Amino acid sequence: MSLPARTDVLVVGAGPAGLAAAIALADAGVDFVLVDRQAEGANTSRACVVHARTLEVLAELGVTERLKELGVVVPTFTVRDGAAVLARVPFGGLPTDYPYTLMVPQDRTEAVLLARLREAGGDVHRPVEVTAVAGDATGVTVTTSAGTVRAKYVIGADGMHSRVRDEAGIGFTGATYAESFVLADVRMSWPLDREEVSLHLSPEGVTVVAPLPGAADRYRVVATVAEAPERPGVADIQSIVDARGPEGARTRVTEVLWSSRFRVHHRVADHYRAGRVLLAGDAAHVHSPAGGQGMNTGIQDAVELGRLLARVVAGEPDALLDTYEAKRRPVATEVVAFTDRMTRMATLRPRVARVLRNSVMKLAFSLPPVRAKLAYRLAELAAR
Repeated sequence: MSLPARTDVLVVGAGPAGLAAAIALADAGVDFVLVDRQAEGANTSRACVVHARTLEVLAELGVTERLKELGVVVPTFTVRDGAAVLARVPFGGLPTDYPYTLMVPQDRTEAVLLARLREAGGDVHRPVEVTAVAGDATGVTVTTSAGTVRAKYVIGADGMHSRVRDEAGIGFTGATYAESFVLADVRMSWPLDREEVSLHLSPEGVTVVAPLPGAADRYRVVATVAEAPERPGVADIQSIVDARGPEGARTRVTEVLWSSRFRVHHRVADHYRAGRVLLAGDAAHVHSPAGGQGMNTGIQDAVELGRLLARVVAGEPDALLDTYEAKRRPVATEVVAFTDRMTRMATLRPRVARVLRNSVMKLAFSLPPVRAKLAYRLAELAAR
């Protein structure tokens, strides 16, 4: 497809956030262009947890039932230290039509969103790389590898290393965790129920194990490691689950389907708007994968922003867009703080501190209101 020279809204980045924003615009009849620098969409799973609030938002776009067909419903979150269960948090009592987490790999989520976008008459221009963004009082001129586009507004949904954010001069305040993270989809025998996502605490680091759709031996493993190999293999994942999984369990990793290592940042954009340029998703906030909040917060950003832009393009005051940062940035700052607390709590090393942590957690999570509060928080229902 040739790149149009003019449009109402240019969306940069066709990950989950960019696709969700484009669907909201398409449904409202807004003229938009969606570009992505990659030649094709995601073919790896990366984010794989979809929480209740995101399922509510995606239901409004008509895609939640499609995702459910491709995912696995997980109704419980547990926190463990070796053989000890410190917390068992059920989602079943949440005030929502979706009282669970849905495990579905990101590539499938993107495929469902793309199919929905095409049904609405839209598509993605690939590969198109943004090289310059210049805004003025009436619009934004965006220079790309495929030509120049003049847009009334630009959505930067182009990830943590956002060119749009940098070009707009928006700071990205925060820091980077010292440890690297291992991310792997594996086949393994795992002793715990497939109806739970488990967070394992240990002196070696934090580990999350979650079931994936498909065969009963497919799991996602996320773990902090001092220096992870570039492409973790079977032996690497085996050593992690042996050291940090349930004590005495016979866990055997038989295949690594996909793996990666990455550094995790905890950062929030100083502003979500610079004139006619607005940010969504990882371009606006990044944080620890503890709790699986990242993609969820980004999709919710994008749908909110797409709908606000549709109203402004239709003639409502431009000042309406200021409500986007006022509403969504506090959500991101709270998610960053929450996941940072979870990560630091999970990686305590001194034995005395770990014993105290475990005792406090066991006592606190024996109380139903505390369990309900954490379930509500993880599900992001407070962001309604």
